[in-house]
Parts: sequence; structure tokens; C-alpha cells
Amino acid sequence: MKFKIVHEIKGRMRIHVACSRMSLKDADVLQHYLLGQESVTAVKVYERNQDAAICYDGSRGEIISILKGFSFHKTTVPDHVWQNSGREMSRRYWDKIVWKTVLRMGSKIFLPVPVRNIFVICKSVKYIFKGVRALGRGKIDVSVLDGTAIAVSLLRGNINTAGSVMFLLDIGEILDEWTHKKSVDDLARSMSLNISRVWLLEDGREVLVDTDQIRQGDSIVIRMGSVIPFDGVVTKGSGEVSQASLTGEALPVPKEAGGYVYAGTVLEAGGLVVQVKETSGSNKYEKIVRMIEESERLKSSVEGNAVQMADKLVPYTLLGAAFVYLLTRNASKALSVLMVDFSCALKLSIPIAVLSAIREAGAYQITVKGGKFLERVAEADTIVFDKTGTVTKVQPVVSEIVSFSSESTDELLGIAACLEEHFPHSMARAVVQAAMEQGIVHEEKHSKVEYIVAHGISSMVDGRKVIIGSYHFVFEDECCVVPEEMLEKFKSLPDEYSHLYLAIEGKLAAVICIEDPLREEAEEVVAELKRAGFQKIVMMTGDSERTARSIASKIGVDEYYSEVLPEDKAAFVENEKAAGRKVIMVGDGMNDSPALSAADVGIAVSDGAQIARDVADITIDADHLFGLVTLKSISDRLSGRIRKNYFSIIGINSGLILFGICGLVQPTVSAFVHNASTLAISLNNMKNLLE
Repeated sequence: MKFKIVHEIKGRMRIHVACSRMSLKDADVLQHYLLGQESVTAVKVYERNQDAAICYDGSRGEIISILKGFSFHKTTVPDHVWQNSGREMSRRYWDKIVWKTVLRMGSKIFLPVPVRNIFVICKSVKYIFKGVRALGRGKIDVSVLDGTAIAVSLLRGNINTAGSVMFLLDIGEILDEWTHKKSVDDLARSMSLNISRVWLLEDGREVLVDTDQIRQGDSIVIRMGSVIPFDGVVTKGSGEVSQASLTGEALPVPKEAGGYVYAGTVLEAGGLVVQVKETSGSNKYEKIVRMIEESERLKSSVEGNAVQMADKLVPYTLLGAAFVYLLTRNASKALSVLMVDFSCALKLSIPIAVLSAIREAGAYQITVKGGKFLERVAEADTIVFDKTGTVTKVQPVVSEIVSFSSESTDELLGIAACLEEHFPHSMARAVVQAAMEQGIVHEEKHSKVEYIVAHGISSMVDGRKVIIGSYHFVFEDECCVVPEEMLEKFKSLPDEYSHLYLAIEGKLAAVICIEDPLREEAEEVVAELKRAGFQKIVMMTGDSERTARSIASKIGVDEYYSEVLPEDKAAFVENEKAAGRKVIMVGDGMNDSPALSAADVGIAVSDGAQIARDVADITIDADHLFGLVTLKSISDRLSGRIRKNYFSIIGINSGLILFGICGLVQPTVSAFVHNASTLAISLNNMKNLLE
């Protein structure tokens, strides 16, 4: 690619691409290519002027070499890059604003006054009709106020004032719609499926392949707790599928052979073989996510209160204008009052503030599914942490394998990995990773896998029943035993590790010792959350009392609970809520789902089980817990911004009404200042809260 460096400082370069025209698709290709380079940290491509701003941490020569090696025609980009790009939408709304402004300025400069007046009168019909229609439905809302103000201006011959009011209303509507759609679109992209690999059923064998290799007609295997990546028909098996993310249905839907499943839904129980019908099903899911995010149920109460207050204030504004006219018999003063209302600013600025906060959270890898959850985070006083994969690192590691049978540790690890690779849990990933690092090949030799939530896995391997899981599951539920000659060895197992028990044919075969390293930032995050206002911080885990006590003392939580089941976590959350507390639950596994659902706000870790992310209201980046501190800060500052909005709106508009009554400002000036202040407040709400 040919280009010219326009400007550069250390770590940042702005280039101009030498091409006759850069399309929206070209811009997406270049941005995707550059973001895929290890040394590039951020990219913004401006297709209009064919420029690109590149931030990097490598050498200048490396970036120049990367740019020289790029070709629009030779670079291949996955389909989801086009489908998830918000570039076209941003261009469309920006063009709308520019076009409205050009028309307004052009009409003032080039159109004769009589023609311009006719144009304004014709345009006013739309606003006046909206007001009349609202009155016809028995409602007195903002459309009535807008229509009345425009109609009175026209009747008094202030056609220029009416034109200015309509222009500002148009710009305000475009900005509101743009901000809302962009926020929801960004949110939908961050919630996209991001499934990289699936189990393909090929010649009776399960093969783990990239999703890009799946074609229409292929059969894929879906295990319990996994997301369904494509639309398709169930050809074998049965299960219960949660479709809450698509339809809002609270209860899972039974699926059997012949049933249809959708991308983005989650298999809560059972196992399915699905014949793929649509490989772009994830796009359908994202569109439905946008639709869900626009629904009323996800709006914060402060947004609803602002809209209600806005509509309730309209009659008082109308009565105020009538009272001023009766008192002064001055139509100009009455019109000055009519030109000013509190409702327009309230309806525009508060939702923009909330949506902008959601978008800002997304920049910190925090996915918020609706404004009401930010409001609840700001109100919360109790936070409950799951331990494994949340307080401890997402990727625990196998430290030791203690054999209790004649089989080698490599053979036992291979059997364990063969079962565990089907399930998205941190301890399962540790077993699979350990087998991979030791070069142990574990072929698919087992039959149907049965997974019992928070307990373990049962299957048949080479005709033998194999059990792997917790002590409770292996020894109490499945009644497995320790070989008598190995009892002393069993009693001397190292205490510092979490233990995963593997039994074959009812006898303990191995204990896999898993180290669950504490996150380096956990102690500091807990301290920061206490400073942020949380009164009670709790840790809950299914691990032993010994392990739980050790971790709790290190991170400084107020309370901890060990050896708890999923229903125990949910019951604790419900009890805290019954005591009048606002509760946040943070977890990553399938066993955390009941508690995540029960909490006022459920927060999942981004690489945890899909069902946990599906149930959760907010998802944070898996790499560190500081996202919780950032989330709390954004939520608190959003509450402060909304309070400031109320004071600003009341102060500015009250002052304008007072000046109008005193005759200090004309209706035209009053309308301009009112609308300009409304837009200024709304634009200010688009700024980041943490800057």
C-alpha cells in the first residue's frame, strides 16, 4: 500500500492513504488488518479523507513495514467484521446533521424571504399535527408544547423563530437517535458470540474445529452449559435450551430430534447433535440483542422518571404562559415562557447520559445489558464473590497427579482430559492444558458424558465406568472407595491444593492436585471496593474450609463460606435482599448461575461458562478484577452527572422564564438559548465520565 505520513509523535502516527477513494468496506479492512498486528494498540480509520491514526508500541520501522505489506485486495476479512461494523451507521447520522445544517444555512442565504417563509410554514404542519394528535388522545406532552410554541410564533409573524425552533428540534432528535443506536450497537457487538471452536461430528467421531470451517449441513455436538453457535435442527439427543437472551422466556424450552435451535441460546441440560442450517446465525442473535436493549424493561428508573416528569411539566408550562399573558397582556412575554420548557432537556439528556455511560463501560471491556444495572451498581452495598476463576486466577494449573492404581499418571491424566475437555470450567481447562503440555494424546474413547452441576462428570471409557469430580460426588454420591492399601497415602494428600478425584469402576484411581493461584490484584480490588462504599464483601466457594479460610484471609473479605452448593449461593443472595441489602454477585461458572440470576446485579467473568454470561446483567474482562472498581466509579459518576443535569436544566430554564416575564429577552433569544443549552447539556453527557 502506498501512503504518506502526515504527522507523527512517539508511539503514534497519522497516515494518508494514496488511493482515489476509500469505501466504508476498505476502511474496515484496513482497521481489521492493523488491529491484528501485535505491535498496534489502537487504530482509527477516517474513510472520508483517507487517513488513519495508528497507536503502536513497536518500532517505527516495523509499522512502516506493516503498512507497506498491506493490500486491500489481498487481505481477507471474516464476514462478521462487515456485519458488526458501526461505520455505516455513523456515516448516515453524520450526513443527516450536515445536510440539515447546510439546508438551514443555504435557505437563509439563497432563498428569498417569501419562499423561505412558505417552506417554514409547510414544515411546521408536522409539529402542529403531532401536538393536535396528542391532544386528541387526551395527552398533554412535549409534542403539544412544541406544536403550541411553533403555532404561536407563526400567528405572531415570528416565522424565523419558528424555523429556528424546528431546526434545533431536528438536530436534537438526530443526536438522540444517533447516540442511542450507537450505544446499543456497540453493546450488541461486545455481546457477540465470539465462539472460536466447536465439536464437529465427522464419521461418528467428534473433532474440535474452528467455527470458520463449519458449513451448512454439518452436524455439531452441543454439551450442557455450552452456547449454541449456529441456527440448526436437532438430529439426535434431547435437552433444555434457555432462550432468554432471544425471547425473554424465563423457563428453558425442551428440545428433541426435529426441534429447531437458535444461535446465542444456551443448552442448560442434556446433550444435542445439531445439523447446521445457517452459519450466520450469530448475526441474527446480535440484531435481536439490539432489539432487546431498546426495550423498556432495561431502562433505568431514572430514565423512566425523567420521561414521566417531562410529560408532567408540560401542562404547567402551558398554564404559566397563559398566566403571564393574563397578567401582563403581553404576548411576547407569554411566548417567552412558552418557548422554554424543562421537559425537552430532561427527555434528551438523561437517556443520553445513561447510554453514553454504557458505551464508556464497553471501552473498559465491561458489557452492561441495560441502564438499570448501572443504577443498581451505584445503589449496591453488598458484593458476593465466587472464588474459583473469580477471586483466584481464571486459569488454575495442575500441580501434581497422585496415582492410586496400577495405571501411569500419564494414562490417568489422559482419561481425565478426555472427559473434561467438553466442559467450560476453569478446573476442566487446567486438566486439558496439563495433558497438552505433557504431549498426552487423549482420543475420544468414552460414551455419552453426563455432567452434574457443581459435582462432576460420569462416563464410560473402554467399557469401564469413569467418575471425575469433587469428594462429595465421587465418594458420597457415587459411593466410590479408596483401595485399602492406599489409605495412608490418601490421608497424606497435600493440603495446599484443591483436589479433583478420578475413580474407575468404583475405586479411586487418581487425585489431581490443582493449584488455584490467587489473583495478584484481588486484595487491592477488595480494598478499593470498600473505599468505594461497599459495606459487606463476601466470598463463597465449594472448596474446603481450609482453602476458603486461607484465601479469605489474604484478600480481606468481611465474610466467607466454604463447601457451598449452587442453591446455597442463591439462598444467601435472597436472604441478603430480604434483609434490605442491594446485592451484587460476581461469578464465572455454571454453578454460579442461580446466584447471578437472584442478585440485584449479576456480574460474570468474560471467559467463564456461557450460561453464566447469559444469565448475568454485566460482564467484565477476565484478565483482571479492576473492572469492578471501574464499573462502580462509572455508576457513581453517572448518578452525579444526572443530578447535575437536573440542577442545570432547572437553573437555566427558570432563569430564561424569569427574564422573559421581565421582558429582558425576546422569544427568539429565549428559544435559541433554551434549545442551545439543551443540546449543550446533551453533548456534555456524551463525554466520558472517567476523563
